[in-house]
Amino acid sequence: MHAAALRALARAATATAVLLTVASCTDTSPASPPAASSTRQQTPTAEASTAPSDRSTAPSDRNTAPSDRNSAMDIRVTLDGHPVDATLNDSPAARDLAELLPLTLDLEDFHQTERIADLPRRLTTSGAPEPAAPEPGDLTYYAPWGNLALFYRDGDSANADLLILGHVDVDSDRLAGADRITIEAAP
Repeated sequence: MHAAALRALARAATATAVLLTVASCTDTSPASPPAASSTRQQTPTAEASTAPSDRSTAPSDRNTAPSDRNSAMDIRVTLDGHPVDATLNDSPAARDLAELLPLTLDLEDFHQTERIADLPRRLTTSGAPEPAAPEPGDLTYYAPWGNLALFYRDGDSANADLLILGHVDVDSDRLAGADRITIEAAP
């Protein structure tokens, strides 16, 4: 089965499990008082999340809320002329990146951990998901510098300034040596 189809199936299964869990935990009896609405506030942290995740089935879906997992966007990524499977999550920053497509960027190494490139403009950081430590294949946005970063090694730790936008499915060696990336909307 194609990797994108497996990711879509994993996202659908995860979303269904979350909906069933929420539905089974919700008390809808008329005697119960209405739940107070609350807005979740993001608190910057330098520590990695300790919540368990299954990165092997949906690596591009971490760092998004469960409702966003249904809306991941397939994109077409070419590294040094070779196509690779990739997706963007449904975060505001990822949607903002999608508005810039198509993009062709020259990559340079940064700290022997990631390949970076300058974007034509800064992306939105409003509604940013909870920070997560980047892993190989993560396509990210570093807000203070306004650049795109493609990790080929694990990042040091979660950082509120580093937004994970999606994931590129390719081995770390190929990522480490990539000099040029083209990102386009999937057909």
